[in-house]
Amino acid sequence: MTQAFLDDRARLAGRIAVVVGGGGGIGRAVSLGLAGAGVHLAISDIDGAALAATAAEARELGVEVLAIEADATVTTALSGFYDDVLRTFEGIDILVNVVGGVKRGQFMDSTPDEWQADIHRNYGYALESIHRAVPSMILRGGGSVVNFTTIEAHRGAATFAVYAGAKAGLTNFTRALAVELGLKNIRVNTLASDSTPSAGNLKAISAELREEVLAVTPEQHQGGRRMYIPMGRAASVDDIANGVLFLVSDLAASVTGTTLHVDAGTYAASGFMNWPNGLGHLPAPLGNALELLFPEADGQAA
Repeated sequence: MTQAFLDDRARLAGRIAVVVGGGGGIGRAVSLGLAGAGVHLAISDIDGAALAATAAEARELGVEVLAIEADATVTTALSGFYDDVLRTFEGIDILVNVVGGVKRGQFMDSTPDEWQADIHRNYGYALESIHRAVPSMILRGGGSVVNFTTIEAHRGAATFAVYAGAKAGLTNFTRALAVELGLKNIRVNTLASDSTPSAGNLKAISAELREEVLAVTPEQHQGGRRMYIPMGRAASVDDIANGVLFLVSDLAASVTGTTLHVDAGTYAASGFMNWPNGLGHLPAPLGNALELLFPEADGQAA
C-alpha cells in the first residue's frame, strides 16, 4: 500500500528517459533505478560491455530499452545517438546527463588542449545533449533534466581546478536554464555527489596514489570516512540513483534550478572534520592531533 502511495505521486511509470553515460557505475544505478520505476530507457555509454549488461538487466524489469555505444564528448556521436532515440521513441520526458570525469593534477602542469577536453567532458557536451532533448519535451508538455555536477563545483578544489570550474559553470547554467524553461513546464536541476566509491573516482588520481588508496585497510578507510563524512559512510550509487528518481518524479514537481547534494553531509560540513582523540568537529586539528600529524623529533618547535 505504501509503495502504491508513492508510485501514484511519483508518476514515473511509462515515461521515457535518456541517460547519457548510463552503462556503468553511477550511470548503471541510475538506469536500473529508472527501469525499476517503469521508465523506458534510451542509454548511451562509451563502455559497450557495461552498456549491454545494463540494458539486459533493464529489459528484465519489463521496460523498453535502446542502448547505443557512443562517446558523448564527440559531437557527431552524441547527435547520432539522439537521432536513434527520436526514431525509436515517441519523445523524451526525462534527461539525465551523467558523463564527466577528470585527472587530478596541478593546473600549471596542464595544457590548453587538456583544458578544452575537461571543459567539454564536464560541461560542453551537456549543452549539446540538452539542446537536442528539450524540443521533444516541449512537444510533450514538459519534462525534467538532471545534470550531474559535483561538490567540487562548490569549493576550492585544488588539483581539480578546470574540472571544478566546468562543473560550476554547468551548475549556474542549470539555474539559468531552469528560469528560461519554467513556463514550458521543464524542470532543470543538478545532482552533486562527493566521495561515492566508483571506478571513475579511482581513475581521477595518479597510479601511485591509487596504489596507496587500495593498500589502505578497511579499518583505516572507515576511520577516514568518519573524519570526513558527517554520516560516517559514503553515499552509495543507489543513494545517488534515488536522488535522481526524486528529481525527475512528480514528487519534485516544484523543484527546479537547484542542486541536490547526495553526499552524506560533506557539503554541509564544508571543511569541518571529526578529528580523532576526542577533539570532535573542527576545521583544523588541535592539541594531540597536531602532535600526531607533526611529531617533533627533538622536542623543539619546528
